[in-house]
Parts: sequence; C-alpha cells; structure tokens
Amino acid sequence: MFLHDKHLQFEAKPIKSDPLMAKRVQELIGGQYGEMSVAMQYLFQGWSVRKGNEKYKDLLLDIGTEELGHIEMLATMVSRLLEGTSLEEQEEAMKDPATAAIMSGMNPQHAIVSGLNARPADSVGNPWMGSYIISSGNILADFRANLNAESQGRTQAIRIYEMTDDPGLKDMLSVLIARDSYHQNLWIQAIKELEEKEGKITPSTFDRSQEREDLAFSLYNHSYTSEESKEGNWSSGETPAGDGIFKYENTPPVEGNIAEIPNSPPSIHNTPPENNKR
Repeated sequence: MFLHDKHLQFEAKPIKSDPLMAKRVQELIGGQYGEMSVAMQYLFQGWSVRKGNEKYKDLLLDIGTEELGHIEMLATMVSRLLEGTSLEEQEEAMKDPATAAIMSGMNPQHAIVSGLNARPADSVGNPWMGSYIISSGNILADFRANLNAESQGRTQAIRIYEMTDDPGLKDMLSVLIARDSYHQNLWIQAIKELEEKEGKITPSTFDRSQEREDLAFSLYNHSYTSEESKEGNWSSGETPAGDGIFKYENTPPVEGNIAEIPNSPPSIHNTPPENNKR
C-alpha cells in the first residue's frame, strides 16, 4: 500500500521557462539511470526479499518510495519549464540561426503528446523500459547494481546542473545530487556489511570446487601492443576476496580447437558450402 502526500518533498520551481532544459531534465526522469529506473529497481528488489532479511526489505522500500517523490519533483519541474511555451514560439525563435544553434528546439512530444508536461521517457523521447532495472533476488549483487545506478544518476544530474543558470532548477538539482551522494554511501556501507557476512564473490552459495579455479585469478594480456593493464593492483597480490593470488599472464590459454559449425539443413536456406554439389 502506498499513501500520497500532495506536498513536494522539496521545491521544484524554475525562475523562467526553458523548453530546452525541460528536454534535458527528461533524462533524469525516464533515462536508463533516471529516477523511474531506480524507483522501480529498489521497489522490485524490496518486494523480492525473502524471510529473514527484513531490514534489507525495509531499506529498499524506504529508498524506492523516496525515489517516487523525486520523479514527482522532476515531472513538476518539467511542466513549469514548459509553462507559457509553444511549438509556434519555438519555430519563430528558430528562424534566427544563432538562437537555433543554442536552443536546438523543444521536444515536440511535450506539445503533441503530453500537453506541455513530463513524459516517462528520456531526453530524446525514447520511452522508459522495464529492462533498465536489475532485481536478481541476490541482495549483494543487487546492491552493487544500485551503487552503479546512483553513480551514473549523480553524474548526469551534475552535468545538467552545470548546463543551467536557473537558480530554481539548480536548487532542486542540488537536492537530488545530495541524495545521490547519500545513496552511494548507503549502498557502499550495505555492500560492506553483506560482504563481511557472505563473502565478496557472488553468489557465495556455489561450491567453488565446481569452477575452474586455475582460471579464477589471472589477467590475460589480449593486446599485442601494450602491457599497461599490468600496472594495476589487480595483477598481483592477494585478491580482495582473500581466495587467491592475482597473476598477470602475457599469453592467454588456448585449449579449444578451431571452431567449425556443421552445415544447416536445406530448409534453413543458409549459404551452401563452396564444395556443395546440387
């Protein structure tokens, strides 16, 4: 069950209309790393948590619900950035080449599809997709995906922050950037806790004697022209999981034969081999 409060958690009011900025802000709503993605990712992860891990379930649902409020703030901001604009005004302004070079036009879908309001889409009009989200049922794997999502989302919010001089938009973005900072710290801390309990390699429940452990610790040089990757701390010393020693090997192993795929049946109509006789 969800309960909605009509108040915005934080204000979302620009100083002036700006249809181009509205187009850009759409990325923070419906882009791959936008608020729709993290909200749905956290909620689906939370709904999937099994008995015995209630604190992780509650954490995910708390943060996922917060992200729904961020969508509301951003959608309100887009509507207000579009207030008083129209395609006709933009087309008139675009007749000036200098203005056109700066503005590049508003998103026509804001006028045609959504009536000067936000859409569940990214900054170029691609619709948001459920395939953006990760919810695997493995909490540690999911929390690592969450850290990536918050890292990407904060990067994009900062880029848009630096594209605008509107104090109202900057105020709202400063909130989102700060919350993304907290969420990164949150997932880092939660990952650390889970790693201490479960180990660093995910999933921890697999019998590692069933994997090729002789291949589990080597960085193979797949480049003929350089060895720069050898300089990283991933090529020597103990692994962070404490399960082996990193190695760097100039020659990758070759255990297989040259690949050869049998001919397909005639009904598939692939290209016949050169020596095929009809």
